[in-house]
Amino acid sequence: MIAREHLATAHAPDGQEMRLYAHDRDFLILLKREQLMSTRMRGSEEVLARETILRLGKRPGMRVLIGGYGLGFTLRAALSALDADGHATVAELVPEIVEWARGPMASLTAGCLDDPRVGLHIGDVGDAIGEDPARWDAILLDVDNGPDGLVRPSNDRLYSPAGLAAARNALRPGGILAVWSAAPDAGFTRRLRAAGFAADAVSVSARPNGKGPRHVIWFARKA
Repeated sequence: MIAREHLATAHAPDGQEMRLYAHDRDFLILLKREQLMSTRMRGSEEVLARETILRLGKRPGMRVLIGGYGLGFTLRAALSALDADGHATVAELVPEIVEWARGPMASLTAGCLDDPRVGLHIGDVGDAIGEDPARWDAILLDVDNGPDGLVRPSNDRLYSPAGLAAARNALRPGGILAVWSAAPDAGFTRRLRAAGFAADAVSVSARPNGKGPRHVIWFARKA
């Protein structure tokens, strides 16, 4: 059996410890003792970007805001789907995660952070959402286990009526707010619709091969 190798440690602003491990050819990040993300479970993160951009159709100069770099799967999927004049901004709260992407995970990152279509916002994605009205064609949120602020309680504000109103204000006409979740949440679907979104929840596989657990993605279009 191949043992996990501890590569690095970081702390979220609230003090919670995050650890990066390598296990054979895989990487995983743990929050305390709980697995937060793994390269084995990337399918739904890729669908988050790919399906959102597909639903938007052709839009000149498409601008996408990605909440959370994680292991970079959402960003790389977005770059593969965006045209040459598109742009993706990644809001990452923990700067060490970007350092890991450029360091021990450089082979996985494959230079995506150096793509001229990529911008970095080191800070809370909620702040990036609130900067300018009608700035984004899409906002992709994968910053927690779902719309309940489990990993970071202050994430609750993103999914509250006020947070959803801010996201709607930040989107261009017909733009999409896409939210990743480990599990269904009928109450969140109702909140999205009450906030003025045409929303549907889609079940997707956690793994690219269609196996493993199912995750949920909300695609909420600004009406």
